[in-house]
Amino acid sequence: MASRLVHSSPSPSPSPAAPSAPLPNHHHHSRVTDGLAVANGPEPRNGLEAAEVERPAPVAYLPQVVVLCEQRHEGLDEAAAATGPSTSGLVSKWRPKDRMKTGCVALVLCLNISVDPPDVIKISPCARMECWMDPFSMAPPKALENIGKTLHTQYERWQPKARYKLQLDPTVEEVKKLCNTCRKYAKSERVLFHYNGHGVPKPTTNGEIWVFNKSYTQYIPLPITDLDSWLKTPSIYVFDCSAAGIIVKAFLERLDWSSSSSASSQKDCILLAACEAHQTLPQSVEFPADVFTACLTTPIKMALHWFCKRSLLRDSMDNSLIDQIPGRQNDRKTLLGELNWIFTAITDTIAWNVLPHDLFQRLFRQDLLVASLFRNFLLAERIMRSANCSPISYPLLPPTHQHHMWDAWDMAAEICLSKLPQLIADPNAEFQPSPFFTEQLTAFEVWLDHGSEDKKPPEQLPIVLQVLLSQSHRFRALVLLGRFLDMGPWAVDLALSVGIFPYVLKLLQTSATELRQILVFIWTKILSLDKSCQVDLVKDGGHAYFVRFLDSLDAYPEQRAMAAFVLAVIVDGHRRGQEVCINAGLVDVCLRHLQPENPHDAQSEPLLLQWLCLCLGKLWEDFPEAQLLGLHSNAPEILIYLLSEPQPEVRAAAVFALGNLLDMRSTSVNGVDDDSDDDEKLRAEINVVRSLLQISSDASPLVRSEVAIALTRFALGHNKHLKSVAAEYWKPQTNSLLKSRPSLANISSPNHVYSHNNIIQGSSGLASHIGPVLRVGSDSSATGRDGRISSSSPIATNDSSQHSDSGILLKESASVMGSNGGLSYTRSRPVDGGIYSQFISTMCSVAKDPYPRIATIGRRALSLIGVEQVVMKNTRFSSGGAHLGETSTPPSNFGMARSSSWFDMNSGSFSVAFRTPPVSPPQHDYLTGLRRVCSMEFKSHHMNSPEGLADPLLSSAAAPSNAELSIFPLSTIYNWSCGHFSKPLLTGSDDNEEANARREEREQTALDCIAKCQRSPCKMTSQIASWDTRFESGTKATLLLPFSPIVVAADENEQIRVWNYEDALPVNSFQNHKLSDRGLSRLLLINELDESLLLAASSDGNVRVWKNFTQKGGQKLVTAFSSIQGHRAAGRSIVIDWQQQSGYLYASGDMSSILVWDLDKEQLLSTIQSSADSAISALSASQIRPGHFAAGFADGSVRIFDVRSPDRLIYMARPHAPRTEKVVGIGFQPGFDPYKIVSASQAGDIQFLDVRRAAEPYLTIEAHRGSLTALAVHRHAPVVASGSAKQMIKVFSLEGEQLTIIRYQPSFMGQRIGSVNCLSFHPYKSLLAAGAGDNALVSIYAEENYK
Repeated sequence: MASRLVHSSPSPSPSPAAPSAPLPNHHHHSRVTDGLAVANGPEPRNGLEAAEVERPAPVAYLPQVVVLCEQRHEGLDEAAAATGPSTSGLVSKWRPKDRMKTGCVALVLCLNISVDPPDVIKISPCARMECWMDPFSMAPPKALENIGKTLHTQYERWQPKARYKLQLDPTVEEVKKLCNTCRKYAKSERVLFHYNGHGVPKPTTNGEIWVFNKSYTQYIPLPITDLDSWLKTPSIYVFDCSAAGIIVKAFLERLDWSSSSSASSQKDCILLAACEAHQTLPQSVEFPADVFTACLTTPIKMALHWFCKRSLLRDSMDNSLIDQIPGRQNDRKTLLGELNWIFTAITDTIAWNVLPHDLFQRLFRQDLLVASLFRNFLLAERIMRSANCSPISYPLLPPTHQHHMWDAWDMAAEICLSKLPQLIADPNAEFQPSPFFTEQLTAFEVWLDHGSEDKKPPEQLPIVLQVLLSQSHRFRALVLLGRFLDMGPWAVDLALSVGIFPYVLKLLQTSATELRQILVFIWTKILSLDKSCQVDLVKDGGHAYFVRFLDSLDAYPEQRAMAAFVLAVIVDGHRRGQEVCINAGLVDVCLRHLQPENPHDAQSEPLLLQWLCLCLGKLWEDFPEAQLLGLHSNAPEILIYLLSEPQPEVRAAAVFALGNLLDMRSTSVNGVDDDSDDDEKLRAEINVVRSLLQISSDASPLVRSEVAIALTRFALGHNKHLKSVAAEYWKPQTNSLLKSRPSLANISSPNHVYSHNNIIQGSSGLASHIGPVLRVGSDSSATGRDGRISSSSPIATNDSSQHSDSGILLKESASVMGSNGGLSYTRSRPVDGGIYSQFISTMCSVAKDPYPRIATIGRRALSLIGVEQVVMKNTRFSSGGAHLGETSTPPSNFGMARSSSWFDMNSGSFSVAFRTPPVSPPQHDYLTGLRRVCSMEFKSHHMNSPEGLADPLLSSAAAPSNAELSIFPLSTIYNWSCGHFSKPLLTGSDDNEEANARREEREQTALDCIAKCQRSPCKMTSQIASWDTRFESGTKATLLLPFSPIVVAADENEQIRVWNYEDALPVNSFQNHKLSDRGLSRLLLINELDESLLLAASSDGNVRVWKNFTQKGGQKLVTAFSSIQGHRAAGRSIVIDWQQQSGYLYASGDMSSILVWDLDKEQLLSTIQSSADSAISALSASQIRPGHFAAGFADGSVRIFDVRSPDRLIYMARPHAPRTEKVVGIGFQPGFDPYKIVSASQAGDIQFLDVRRAAEPYLTIEAHRGSLTALAVHRHAPVVASGSAKQMIKVFSLEGEQLTIIRYQPSFMGQRIGSVNCLSFHPYKSLLAAGAGDNALVSIYAEENYK
C-alpha cells in the first residue's frame, strides 16, 4: 500500500477526544485522530479570523491510503500476454551458432633460402628475420627446418590440441597430398592453411600462388581454385607474401561464382592476407621479414619491439631484454601473463566496439584459434600500416588501427618495459600488478552512473568479462556487472553477446560466500531474459548452488526469492531439470520455508512466498511422479494455509502450486485396477479441489483466474465422472413432472449448489444423490424470504420422521440410482460425489465472473465436461411460487429449468433438505424464496459469446481430446511474476517524486476548497450545466470528479458516460460489461487524491473498477469481483460504499449480513451480521473514522457498526418511527464530528441524530410527502439535499433551514428536472449533481457567484 505522509501546514493537530487503536496494516499519518472535541475546530483566538484557525483541521482527513495501483492491476490480459523468460527471439542470438574447433594446421613455407625470387628487388640492409631467426646464420636446409619447427611451436601456443603438418619448399603434389590428409583428419572441423611465399614470386593476377618443381629449377603456379577444392570448408587461410590481396580477390570471385551457380550453403572460409594486391611487404630492417606472421603468432613480442622503437625508452632500453620478459603467458600473476591478458582484453574490446554483432560472434567467439588470430590481426593492422602496408581479411573488418584503446595498450606496455630491467636484475622482486583493470572498472562504473539504453553501450564490457578471470577484481566486477544487467533486457543481451555466459556458469563451482548474492542476482537477470540457459545449468550441476542458497537463512528473503525464481526457470518445462531438482531435495526446502518458524511469527517476505509456491508449481507441472510425491507429502496443507495470505500474488502462486498437483490425465476407471494408491491420490486431489473451491470468489482476478485454471485441470483429469454428474445435473424433465412439483422447479438459494458458500464441505445437500446414500439435513425446512421458517412450503413437510437425524438412509435411494442409470461405476469411488456437483456449480459461477477473461476460462471448463452455453430470453417468472412483494427477475442462475432434477430423480416424493456444514465466517441458511419457471426458450450459441450464460445444454463429447487440451487456458501468474525480475530491481523509480508533487498540489487545492465551502452560504440556486445523457432508461448514478470539471453518469443498462460540464463536451462513453444481466447500483471514486479509479457497482453485486476512464476509449478494467460473494440478493438491491481511509469497501443488500472487503489485500475482511430482520437499503462509510459505517434498513431502523469492535454493532435507533418506510439515504454529517448522522426515509422525513445523546433524533425535517427518492450529504459544507419523485430538489442547512428549492416551473429555463433518481455533491466544492429518472438529464447546481 502506498502510504504517504502529509506535507501540509505545520499547525498542531486538534487534541483527540477519544484516540483509538490504529487499524492493523494501515499506516496512517500521526495526525489521524479519532473523535474531534469540537465540530468546527478550536475557538478563534488572538483576533484571528475563525476560518484561519479552523483551516488546518481537515488536514488529517485527507486519506493517505492508496489502493489498486500495484503492478497486478495493469490488467490480467497484459498478464496473459506476458511471455515470461523467452527461449528464442531476441535472445538466443548471443549463443555462438555452433562452437567450432580448428582440428588441423597445414604450414607451407616456400622460402628457398639464399635464392631471391626474380620479381623482388631487395634493399640493403633488408628485413631478414623469419620466425625471429636469421636464415643466413646457418646452412639453408638447417635454417629451413628450424624455421618450420619454430613456426609450429608459435602456432601450438594458440591451439595445442590440433594436428600440425609441415611442408617446406613443396611441390604441387606435396601440397595436394597435405591438403587431402588435413581434411581427412579434421573431418568437419576447421583446417588452417598457412602459406609463407617469401622465396617465390608474387601471386599471379589469375589467382595462383607459386610452389616448386621437384628439382627446384622452376616455380610452378598452384591455382587457388585447386587449393580450395582440396581443403574444402570450413577453412582459414593465412597468406604471408607480397601482393597477397590478389589471392583474396580471386577467392571472392570463386565464392561469388560458386554461390550463384549452386544453391549450396555459404562456404565457411576465412582469409587473412598480409597486404593489398598492389603492395609489397615492408623491407625495413626494423621489422622481421615475416612481420605478418610475427604479429599473428607472437603478438606480445612483436608489439613490444615495435613500441620500444617508438617510445621514449628507445635509447635507454636494451632490445634484447624484451625476449627475456619473465613469466608464462598463461599465468596472469607474472609480467608476461599479465601483458598477454591486457592485450587480449584490449583487442577483444576494440573488436566488440567496432564489429557488427554477428561478425563479432563468428570471428571472436566461435573458434578459439580463429579468435586469437583475429585479435592478433588487429595488431598486425596497426603495426603494418605504420609501414604503409595494409593487411586485409575476409570477412572484411572496419579499420581499427587508430582506435583509442591502443593508447591504453601503449601505456600498459610502457609501464611493463620500465619495470623490466629491475625485474630481470632481481628475479625475486615482488610483481606489482598493472593498474589497467582497476582503471577500466572505474570507467565502467562512471558509465553506469550516467549511461542508459539510448546512449552508446559501455566500451569496457569485454574487459569486465576478462576481469572475472582474476580473483582480486572478481567481486567488484560482478557487482558492476549486476548493476549493468539491471538496466534492462537490452543490457543482459549485450552482456551475453560479449560472452559472459561461460564465465558466470563456471563461477557457480566456486565456494566463495561473498560472491553468492551477486551471482544469484546475475543469474536472475540472465534467466529472466533467456530461459534456454536452464539446460546448461542442469548439465553443469548449477542447480545445486541455488538450492543451497535458497536453504540458507543468512541471505535476505528477496535474494532467496531470486534463487527460487532461478530454480523455477530451471524446472520450467524441462523434465531433466525437474528430476535433478527433486533429487536435490528442492521440494522439502521450499515447503520448509513456506511455514513460519513458529505459528505466531509474521509470514516472511511475500515475494519469497510467492516464488517458493511458483517454484513448487513448476516442479510438479506435467510430471506425474512428482505430483504423487507432492500429494503424499504435507504440501497440500502447507499451501492451503497460504490461501488466506494478505498478498493476492502469494494466494495466486499458492493456487498455481496446488493446481499443478492435479493430474490432467484422466483417471482410469476400470474394474480390474483397484489400486489403493490411486484411491489415496484421489482423496488427496479432492482435498486440494475442495480448498480451491473455497477461494473461487476471491476479490483478486489474479487469484480467481488461477483458481479457474486449476479447476479446469481437474475437469480434464476427472472428465468422465464430471460428465456423468453433469448429465445427471441437467437431465431432461417430463412435462408432467414440472407440473406435479411446481415450486421445486427452481430453487435459488445462497446455499444452493449455485452459490459459493456451500463449497466449504464435500457434500452439500444437492449433490448428495451421487453416493448410494442421500444425506438429509437436520435443519430441513425451507426458509422464507426474510430468513424465517415457512412451513407452508411443500419442501418442508413431507415425512418429518426422516429429518430426525442428518445421516438417515432413504429407502428409495438405491432404486433411484438404478432407475436413472445414474452413476453406477464399475468400482466404488472413494470420492464423495458431492465434490463433483459443487465443482459444476462453482464453474457455473466462474463462467459468469465479472472479469471477462475468467468467465471465458469458466466457459471452457464447462465445455470440457460437456456443458455448452445457451442463451435464454429474459422470460419473467410468473410469481406463482414467489413471495408477495418480491420483484420477479430474469433467471440469474445457471440451468434453472433443469434444477428440479436434483430433487425429483424419478418423481419419488422424498423430501430434500439443505445441510449447511459449520463454516466460518458465519454463513446464512436461508432460501430466498421458491419460484416457478413458466417459459424458457433455447437456442444454440457459440462458445465465445459475450452474452450471459443461461441454461447449459449437454454436449456429447467423450474423454478429453487433443482439441480440448488445445483450448486449455494457460496459467498467467508464473509468466506475469517473471516480469518482476526483468525490470530494474536496484534503482527506485523516479515517477514517485512526480506523483508526490501532484498529490501535494491536490491536497492543497482540496484544503482551499474545503475552507471555502465551509464558509459559503450553500444556496444552490444557479444551474450551471444541464446535460442530456441520452440514456434510454434515465440516469441511475452521478459522480462529480474532485479536480476536473467532469461529471460521470450511468444508467440502469450500465452504460457509463463522462462529460465535461465547463466545455459541455462528452469525454468518454463505455459499457460497464457486455453481459445480458444489467442493473447499476452506484458509482464511486477510489484514490481521489491520486490516480483516480472509477468503481461501478452493479445491482447484482458485481464490482468493476476502471482506470483511465476520462480518456476517450482508454478505459481499462483494473479489477472486478462479486462483492456479495454468492449471497444472491433477491431484490437485486445491492448497496455499497467505499472508505478511502481504511481501504474498505462495504457491501450489503437484501441479505442478513454486510461484507467488508479490504481492497488493498483484495480479500474479504469480515462478514458482519446485520442483526435485523429486514434488508439494508442504505449504507454510508464514515469519512473520519476508519472502520465506521452506518446502515439504514428497509424497516426504517438505523444502525452504526465498527469493524474493529468485537460486537461490531455500536448503535441502533428507529428515528423514523412510527413510520416503517425504508431508509433511502443515510450519511455522516458534514464536518469533523463522527457522532452525528442524517437519515432520510421514503416517507419523506429527514432525521438528524446524535449518537452520544439518545436514540431520538434532535432535529426532523419533513422534506417531501411520501416520495423522497434521494439524499445527499456534503462531506464538508454544512448542507444536505434531498430529491423526490415529484420533480423537486430541496437543499437544507444542518439547522434544518431550507436554503433552496429547485422545482419544475415553466419559467425555470423551460427545463424540467424530472423524477430525481440520484443526487451527489462535489467532494470539496458547493456543487450538486442531480440525475433524473425519466428524461436522462443530469443537472449541476452551484451558488450564484460560482466561477
